[in-house]
Amino acid sequence: MSGPTPYDTWTREELIARLRHVDVYSEKKAAIVKPARHAPKPFDFSAHPRRKIALRFSYNGGEYGGLEAQKIPTPLPTVEGVLYEALVHTKLIDPKEGMDGCGWEKCGRTDKGVSAAGQVISLWVRSALGEVKAEADSAVEASTSSTSQDAKTTVGTSQPADAGEDATGLEGDFALMGDWDEPPTSNSLPPPTKPTTELNYVSLLNNVLPPTIRINAWAPVAPEFSARFSCRYRHYKYFFSPHGLDLDAMRDAASRLVGEHDFRNLCKVDPQKQLTSFARRILSAEINPAIPPHEDMYVLDLRGQAFLYNQVRHIMAVLFLVGTRLEQPSVMDALMNTDPANPKPPSHPGEPAPPIVESKPEYQMAQPFPLVLWDCGYDPALVRWQGGPEGAECDSGEGVYTHKQAASSLYGQLHALHERALVQAALDAHFLRAAEPFHAPPPQCLPVGHPGSVPIAPGTTLSIPTGAGSYSRTASYVPLLQRKRGDLPEVINERWRLGKGAKRFAARMGAAEPDDADE
Repeated sequence: MSGPTPYDTWTREELIARLRHVDVYSEKKAAIVKPARHAPKPFDFSAHPRRKIALRFSYNGGEYGGLEAQKIPTPLPTVEGVLYEALVHTKLIDPKEGMDGCGWEKCGRTDKGVSAAGQVISLWVRSALGEVKAEADSAVEASTSSTSQDAKTTVGTSQPADAGEDATGLEGDFALMGDWDEPPTSNSLPPPTKPTTELNYVSLLNNVLPPTIRINAWAPVAPEFSARFSCRYRHYKYFFSPHGLDLDAMRDAASRLVGEHDFRNLCKVDPQKQLTSFARRILSAEINPAIPPHEDMYVLDLRGQAFLYNQVRHIMAVLFLVGTRLEQPSVMDALMNTDPANPKPPSHPGEPAPPIVESKPEYQMAQPFPLVLWDCGYDPALVRWQGGPEGAECDSGEGVYTHKQAASSLYGQLHALHERALVQAALDAHFLRAAEPFHAPPPQCLPVGHPGSVPIAPGTTLSIPTGAGSYSRTASYVPLLQRKRGDLPEVINERWRLGKGAKRFAARMGAAEPDDADE
């Protein structure tokens, strides 16, 4: 039971007075309560000009279920899906119109787990300038023209041509005094100030995107520009450890890729696309040290006009087989020698003619994690990349570096991620060192016949690299050209058309587009 309260000793009159005071206070408090806020007014996209731009961005593919947005739910978000939501959130595009309404186009499609450092999309977005900029320029020109005309009139008035001998000589100094009482005209004042700086697309989007997707630059482009069809080349990089590999043999095999070849045996045939031609042109194929130079990391640099589905990962898988010396570099020629009516000659003098391989032998493609779309190349006259808003000065990195700049610096954010990755790599290296005194490494059998390799004893299990520390293990290696072959692409396409793809194929007839940039 609670103890006595202060009201126990109050008289009846005192209690009534107290209640009246409380009632008055409650009424005043209710009177000052703010009314409920109305729902925000819908954003009117039609009231803002639009312009077409290109966005250049990077993403960590390991965090996403691929680049392309999907119509059905996916276990992991897609890069396009997240980027689209960021554009909607910043009111740069109208969600009612969707991707089609803003003319969304991408340069190169990437599969689940594949990253990009120079991916590009083109689309129409809200602008702070647009037609407004042209109107402002016209107003300035009109103002300049009026001012020049006034100046000509003033010059003619200040020095009269017919001044007589009786003139005072002060006409030139005081002739304008008669104009002082005239009201100002509209020509004497500049028009209202119009925006001269474009929206900071890079900063706007990076402020709402996750750290695994970063907008690096944007560019104003012409209405007819296409991120896909205006691209001159795509440059892919595949990073790998040289441990157990013959780099010279890999370079020999890679050099045979340059030129136009049929890559049906170095890709995954996707029957939904119903491709009949698998010819693609490779501009360059090199095995280089990773930059910055690191003895434990090399990279395949592959540049081409367009790529087939999983083409780079299939090429890298064959290069791994060549690097282990389980296959000869000439196997690359054989895999591209698909037409019996037009056989390819050997790439080097003294080599036998490569055999005809009409369909793909069974082999495992390389892992997606080390693959990155490094660059999408365009005509510099069509695309001029910039990191900040149009009309603003470029950030040179000089001068006073404020706290706000440090917190929002894209370079600083990416550098921090890089430093963390270096620390993680150092930790993993020390974990390996800590285990070495108690656990011996396995015998090094690859590359076969290398002075530092041990002979392959009967029953030895070979660990063939497939990228990113993954291996395909076998105790009896079967040469690539002796393996079971898959069906011809024509057979795969027809089986799909007659099966589950019949309805989709019929709907797509007459609307097919050339396939490109699909890794």
